[in-house]
Amino acid sequence: MTIHFAAARPALARVLSPRFTARVLGRAANDNGSHPADLSHSAELRAALKHFAQHGLGAARVAQANAEQAFFRGDRSAYRHWLGICRTLDRRLAGALAARVEPTND
Repeated sequence: MTIHFAAARPALARVLSPRFTARVLGRAANDNGSHPADLSHSAELRAALKHFAQHGLGAARVAQANAEQAFFRGDRSAYRHWLGICRTLDRRLAGALAARVEPTND
């Protein structure tokens, strides 16, 4: 028995005119709200992507461990670097690390 796959049809195509659909789809943006012209985090993003390429799905945990080791070594620059990479890959994991190791101002 042969299995055939059909391409997905856009849900908007059945309801909206093609002219309006193109306009809506043309405005698609990144889910974190940054604009493509905002290149302030490009070096950090590039480092995070390289780290992800090396370590795969466990990259955020490796970055978290590296940040934690740097923090307890007293190397604040390396800590901020690894925390930034961890935050880029997994915001909650980075937040948990920061809450655990950084002193609070209570």
